[in-house]
Amino acid sequence: MDFIYQDPYPILKDDTQYRKITSDFVKVEQLGEREILTVDPKGLELLAQEALKDVSFMLRTSHLEKLKAILDDPEATDNDRFVAYNLLQNAVVAIDGELPSCQDTGTAIVMAKKGENVYTGADDAEWLSKGIFNTYQERNLRYSQIVPITMFEEKNSGSNLPAQIDIYAKKGASYEFLFLAKGGGSANKTYLYQQTKSLLNEKSLDAFIRAKIMDLGTSACPPYHLALVIGGTSAESNLAAVKKASAGYFDNLPTSGNMAGQAFRDLEWEKRVQLICQQSAIGAQFGGKYFTHDVRVIRLPRHAASCPVGLGVSCSADRNIKGKITKEGIFVEQLEVNPKRLLPETPPHLEEAVEIDLNQPMAEILKKLSQYPIKTRLKLNGTLIVARDIAHAKIKELLDAGKPMPEYFKNHPVYYAGPAKTPEGMASGSFGPTTAGRMDVYVEEFQKNGGSMVMLAKGNRTKDVMNACKTYGGFYLGSIGGPAAILAKENILSVEVVDFEELGMEAVRKITIKDFPAFIITDDKGNDFFSNL
Repeated sequence: MDFIYQDPYPILKDDTQYRKITSDFVKVEQLGEREILTVDPKGLELLAQEALKDVSFMLRTSHLEKLKAILDDPEATDNDRFVAYNLLQNAVVAIDGELPSCQDTGTAIVMAKKGENVYTGADDAEWLSKGIFNTYQERNLRYSQIVPITMFEEKNSGSNLPAQIDIYAKKGASYEFLFLAKGGGSANKTYLYQQTKSLLNEKSLDAFIRAKIMDLGTSACPPYHLALVIGGTSAESNLAAVKKASAGYFDNLPTSGNMAGQAFRDLEWEKRVQLICQQSAIGAQFGGKYFTHDVRVIRLPRHAASCPVGLGVSCSADRNIKGKITKEGIFVEQLEVNPKRLLPETPPHLEEAVEIDLNQPMAEILKKLSQYPIKTRLKLNGTLIVARDIAHAKIKELLDAGKPMPEYFKNHPVYYAGPAKTPEGMASGSFGPTTAGRMDVYVEEFQKNGGSMVMLAKGNRTKDVMNACKTYGGFYLGSIGGPAAILAKENILSVEVVDFEELGMEAVRKITIKDFPAFIITDDKGNDFFSNL
């Protein structure tokens, strides 16, 4: 047999539209018969800084056009349109560069391919990290990286570093980049399933996909760009492909395989999986057709004894952006600069929301909510307590030590969230909900002690939460995941820290809200919207 080698991921073309940042920091030098592209590492710093700035406040035109398509689709539900319209409004607010599109401004991830004839004379990861550092310091973004001091002691790094930086080698004299700002919600919805050859038939694969799609839920803020990768020479290669596919990086792969084992897109299965997602009726967070914008199905070679299957998403904050360095200069992908052109003049017609006064005693709030069924759309006005992972853990420590539940957790609904930095002259930074499911382990104990009686967040909950709400008379309300900028601008009137100030973005806060949108997801009778799908 003859030796065969080819690029395992042969991207056939790059139809990305780029904007030029600068012609500085690059020059061509001769080394023997080779032309060497010499890049001043300050160019790497500038590229990373620009890419993370743009992707924090801007989105791809193709992504925003898909939101517009939901509004134009007669098969879309009112809830689909409500979410799509809010996400477009959010993009219009974020484009001003003050409020990032999502409060979780993400882990900074860089995937790069460095040509053999590119020379920097530096540790490239260090200079890319410096550019990322600059953006997170200078912009109203959030520091989300938690570093371990010991096995159990952790602290916020205060810079959003470290970043994940993976640099590969390639032929040529260009340097190619994919930058991602990956929020925790979508990152946590990345799954690896170790399967076997028995999966690889139509009936088994269809059943597998229908089951596993439900694992995604809504906590990563649909509509999703979904990636399904079947095969891979290792588990890690499979999951790396999932991340790149969800970011659109593999859109121009071939559409069939060969004996060299090239990766390819399976267009037929992309259509089938998209239909399965539509039939799930999960929709754009609160029921409907648009659980996904689109699907990418990538087929990879595998070891005879293995069949890894990876599933992952890019969420409604689709923060992926390409970059490149060539002899012509430094370039970054052009994102949409005028999202307002895609926003209809009038919002979609919806039934009037039920107004809930959160400044009433808790018993009155619960009595009011109990009058309405799940899926009821609400407008919330009044006071919320904001607390997320670390604050919940600390309150549990208080209860374990025999101390009482803090009064603020008894008197007010709790909003699971953590804000980005507050722009000058504004009441709040971007301040959307975080994933509810991470707090599920606390609900029964907290409600037993009179706290967490009304919870507000995003995504589905476990059966334990439904049981606790039924037992203690509590409610879980769903907020739209994604439109953090518009929530900060239009719905949050004031923010103050009330406990655990040392936790930074994880401190307990009291906020005053106006016309804050929400839905009843789990009620005091044990009914749950997602369980009924």
